[in-house]
Formats: sequence, C-alpha cells, structure tokens
Amino acid sequence: MKKIFKFIGGLILLIALLFGVFLLWISQQDYMPPAVESVPVVEHKQLSIQTDSLSFISWNIGYAGLDVGMDFFYDGGKKTRTDELTTRNNLNRIIEFLQYEPVDFILLQEVDFKAKRSYRINQADLISLGLSEYNHVQVVNYDVPFVPVPLTNPMGQVYAGMMTLTAFSIEGAMRYAYPQIVGWPDRLFLLDRCFIETRHRLPNGADLVILNTHNSAFVADQQRMQLELNVIKTRMLEEYEAGNYVLAGGDWNMNPPDFTPSADFGGHHYLPLPVVIPDNMLPATWQIAFDTQVPSNRHLDEAYAKGSTGSTTIDFFIVSPNIELLEIKVIDLNFENSDHNPVQMKIRLKNMFTG
Repeated sequence: MKKIFKFIGGLILLIALLFGVFLLWISQQDYMPPAVESVPVVEHKQLSIQTDSLSFISWNIGYAGLDVGMDFFYDGGKKTRTDELTTRNNLNRIIEFLQYEPVDFILLQEVDFKAKRSYRINQADLISLGLSEYNHVQVVNYDVPFVPVPLTNPMGQVYAGMMTLTAFSIEGAMRYAYPQIVGWPDRLFLLDRCFIETRHRLPNGADLVILNTHNSAFVADQQRMQLELNVIKTRMLEEYEAGNYVLAGGDWNMNPPDFTPSADFGGHHYLPLPVVIPDNMLPATWQIAFDTQVPSNRHLDEAYAKGSTGSTTIDFFIVSPNIELLEIKVIDLNFENSDHNPVQMKIRLKNMFTG
C-alpha cells in the first residue's frame, strides 16, 4: 500500500510540475499589445466620401464555426469545433452575403487568421479576396499558442481578430486595447479585447471616426464591464468634442439599455443578459441604435432550435448627435452560418456640406 500511495503522490507531483511549466511557458508567450497602436491600411482604391448618406453592416461571424447546428463548450455545450467542410461552407456563405448586400462600411468580429478551431484557414485573406473592392484594416485580439480546454479535445492554437472594410479611403487606423478585466491565469487563454478606430475625411473638413468594438463575453459583473465602456466612451467624446462625426458598432456583449423585444422577436426566444449598456453612459443627445424585432445573437448551449434556444441582442451601434439615424435592422438569417445575425444601419451626416 505504501508503494501505491508513493506512486500516486509522485504522479500528482509530476502532473502539478508539468502544469506549472506549462503556465510558465504560456505566461512567457502571452500576447500583450500596447494600449494604443497604429494599424496598417490595405488600400485597393482611393475614394473620398462625397455623400452624406452612408450604410453599415456589423457582424460577428463566429470564425465561421458557430453555425446553426453547433453547440460550444464555453457556452454550456459539448463541442469544440464543427467539421472542416461545414466551416468552409459557412465562410463562403458569409462572404456571399456581404457581396450580395453591399454597404459602405463592414465591421467584422471573430475572424480567424490561423486557428485549429477553423482548420488554420486564413479567413481574413479570403474575405479580402472576396471583397476586393474594399479597403481594410485588421487587428489581432486573440493570440494564444495553445488553449488547453476542454481537456479531452483542446481548442489548441488561436490567432484571430477583427476587420473593418470600407469602400472609401482610410486616412488612419488605430487599435485601442481594453483593460484586462479577467484574472490570472484565465486571461492567458482568452481574448485581449479591443476596438479598431478608422478615420475618414469629409468635405466639410471634419472626420468620420468609426469604432469597431468587441467587448468581453461571459462576464456578469456590470462594474467590470464598465471598465471597458469607459475607454470607448472617452474616445467617442474626445472625437465628437473635436468636431468630428463618431460612430461605434460591433459586438458589445451587453444588452442595450431598457431593451424590450417587440413583434414576438421574430419567433425567437428572448433571454436577457445580466449586463447592459447604462442608459446614462453618454449624454442624452447621443443615440443607441438597435433593433427590437430580431435577435442578433443566440446561445450556444445546444444546436439552434428557433423558439426554444435562447437568443438576445448584443450587436448594435452608437452614433453622435451630428448623425441622423435613418434605419437600423437585424437581418434574420436564423443563425445559419454564425451565432450572430448581421446588423445593418443607414445614417445621414448632418451639415456635411455646410460645415
């Protein structure tokens, strides 16, 4: 018996030692971007904005791996990834939709550059190729050499991020990091949240400043989420006070303030989140633009079953007082190729030709 206990004790010690070495290695590899950094622009054409009416789509594409038939272990499901053929088909369908619904600006989240979960397909390259008329920028927000969970089928390497694409010239682009709101060691294996800022010159001398955001998920603490909101709020107010037009959109991972579904939520089952955008986050003259009739996101605890699987709205836009909202709608794709539906918005820039 003593030999058995000694063997078991030695085995536990060895496992603990190996896990410690693994954590040390991961800590040394930890992606730690600066708070603010310049982002290179991939420009295919030069075209200035000469219209005051503009259109947008924001879409978290779920790395083309979270389609209607998928459940996911992080969200209470069991799977790590779908099969490669389905992943490629999802990506093709996403690109085809963006080609079929041309807009002036596209804000994408969860785009894989090289990740085991999406079979190391460079999705950014394929999106750029399929939308070759668009200029674009891309940033990294997930760079982990090995995600060890679930233990039976680890997610492995993830190198992924976000993209902003536009039909117009980009005068400059920046990556703004959000503060770390998740503790060690969990943060070693999760996204380094951020937003992309792109700047576009207007005829009246002002800039249109667009922020593409992807805020933290699986955080139920409103105060911790507020730490991220404070960063983007400060940036939005700075640019507006400088005389610019400001627009922020993306996956906020929070419900809009006072959100109540309407029109039976398109037949989907609504489940609210514990965190929301505070109704006093910005001055009352700012507008939070969201659709109450169709959900933008669904839960991943099971394959999607319309009417029973939980769904909610976490993808929307915020616009400054000098922007008029013309239309906001979630395009109901029933989560066929992503766990998010695309959000489309049309706006008018007030006094753009008069200064």
